[in-house]
Amino acid sequence: MATQSESYPARLYIDYPERLDRFTSFFRLIAAIPILIVLSVISATSTSTVTVVTRTGEVVSRATSTGGGIAAALFGATLLLILFRQRYPRWWFDFAREFARFGARVGAYLALLSDQYPSTVDEQSVHLEIDYPDVREDLNRWLPLVKWFLAIPHYIVLAFLAIGAFCAIVIAWFAILFTGRYPRGLFDYVVGVGRWALRVQAYMSLLVTDRYPPFSLK
Repeated sequence: MATQSESYPARLYIDYPERLDRFTSFFRLIAAIPILIVLSVISATSTSTVTVVTRTGEVVSRATSTGGGIAAALFGATLLLILFRQRYPRWWFDFAREFARFGARVGAYLALLSDQYPSTVDEQSVHLEIDYPDVREDLNRWLPLVKWFLAIPHYIVLAFLAIGAFCAIVIAWFAILFTGRYPRGLFDYVVGVGRWALRVQAYMSLLVTDRYPPFSLK
């Protein structure tokens, strides 16, 4: 019988690599720069600045507004669609899922979980699945208004787990340089933190489920 975590509408699995390249692992942050630029461009925030000057050229006022980027835009638009129309367009969902998949591949590469350079198309060794919701049957139209508040306990726990994941990645980096292997316990922990974060994302920002995320790395 599947556990609650295994049957949750958002799931993440990453193939365990038997061997990892020491050279590319050593220079991982440098090697990741191009794909990080691509990811940042896709998810970039928008900034506009208005400056008011006098006739003498003196600046007397300046106001800057910054958008929340693609993630915030997806959340806001999806919230409004569910709230007022009880709809989640399939093409909209597909874009959000593929964007999450791409981000997961980049994250896995940075965390040394894979030597495969992140693809913008192929699944590679990172398997991320999100179930498409039946909005009228599965989603409460009013719950998205308070999900951000209900998810606060997860934010707190994930903050501590993220610190542990960072330490695990640093330790794994040294282990890879000396042995060419990612310690399996550390690998499972880092993947588990990513899996936990994905479930919170699916619940709170992607709004694909009303099932409260389990407190589990599995």
